[in-house]
Amino acid sequence: MILSSSQLMLAQMPGWMVYVLPTLGSMLLFYGIFQVIAETRTSSRKRMQDRLAGAVRQNKEKDAVDLLRRGAMGAADSFAESILGKLAVVPKLQTLLDQAAVDWSASQTLLNLGGIALAGTLGLLVMGSNAILAAGVGVAVVVLPLVWLSFRRSRRMNKLANQLPDVFEMMSQALRAGHSLAGAIQLIYEQMPPPVATEFAQVYHEQNLGVKVEEALRSMAERVDSLDVRFFVTAVMIQRQTGGDLAEVLDNISGVIRERIELAGLVRGLTAEGRLSGWVLFALPGIVFAGSMYLNPEYGQVLLDDPNGQLMLMAAIGLQMMGIAMIRWIVNIKV
Repeated sequence: MILSSSQLMLAQMPGWMVYVLPTLGSMLLFYGIFQVIAETRTSSRKRMQDRLAGAVRQNKEKDAVDLLRRGAMGAADSFAESILGKLAVVPKLQTLLDQAAVDWSASQTLLNLGGIALAGTLGLLVMGSNAILAAGVGVAVVVLPLVWLSFRRSRRMNKLANQLPDVFEMMSQALRAGHSLAGAIQLIYEQMPPPVATEFAQVYHEQNLGVKVEEALRSMAERVDSLDVRFFVTAVMIQRQTGGDLAEVLDNISGVIRERIELAGLVRGLTAEGRLSGWVLFALPGIVFAGSMYLNPEYGQVLLDDPNGQLMLMAAIGLQMMGIAMIRWIVNIKV
C-alpha cells in the first residue's frame, strides 16, 4: 500500500502533535478573525471617545491621585512582579480588575495564575496524564478566572449604567437646592447604592485630597469606560469653563439615558431569538456526538482514534468557536 506524503507526515508525527497543531491553528485563526472584527467595531468608538475627551491630554503631576489609584503594575513586591508589570497586557488586565471591583494587582494576578497553571500542568505530566489533558488544565486555570472577571465586570457595568438616570436626577435636584457640585457628588455616594456610590465616593475623596473636580471626574470616566459617564463629565467640564445651567443639562442627559435603556431592552428582546439560536447551534453538535458515543461507541470512536478524524474533530471545534463568535457579533447591537 502506497501512502501519500500527507499520510506519511502524519504517521511520522508524535501522537501529541496530532492534537496540538490543529488546535493551535484553529485558535490562531479564530484570534485573527476576532482581532479584525474588534478593530472594525472599536475604530468608530475610539474616534468618538477622542472627540469627547477634547485635545490631546497633557501629562500632569499625579501627586494626590496616586494615593488612591493603583498603577498598572500594582504594588510590585518581587522582581517577577516588576517584570510582569511592564507587559502591554497588564494595564488592560488592571482595568478589567478595577471595573470588576476586585482589589487585586494585575501583575500579582498574572504571576499567580501563571504559577498555578505551570504547577498544575507539570504535576499532571509527572503523574503520567495525557499531555493534551495537562495542557488543557493549564489553559483552563488561566482562562476561567478571566472569564469570571469579564462576567463580573459586565454585570457591574450594566448595573451602574441603569443607575445613572437616577444619579443625574438626584444631582440636578441637589444643584437646584443650592448644593455645590462637590456636595452633590457627596450626596450621591451617601444616598445611592453600589456600584455607582463606590465610583462617586472615589471622586469625592480625590477632590478632598486636592485633586481638581474635573480631573477626578475624568479619572472616573476612564475607569468606568461608559459613554454616558463621558457625556456627564464633558457637560461638567464645559459648564465649569463657560458657565450655564448644569441642572438642566443633567436632566437632559438623564432623559436621553432612560430612552437609550428602553431602546436597548427592546433591541435585546428582538435579538433574543438570534442569541438562543446561536447557543443551540453551538451546543447541538456536542450533544449529538455525546449521544452517538453513548448509543454506538464504535461509530464515533473513529474521530478519536484515526489521525484524519482527530484533525476533523479539532477543525470542527475551531469552526464552532468561530461560529458562536460571529453570531454574538451579529446580534450584539450597540444602542
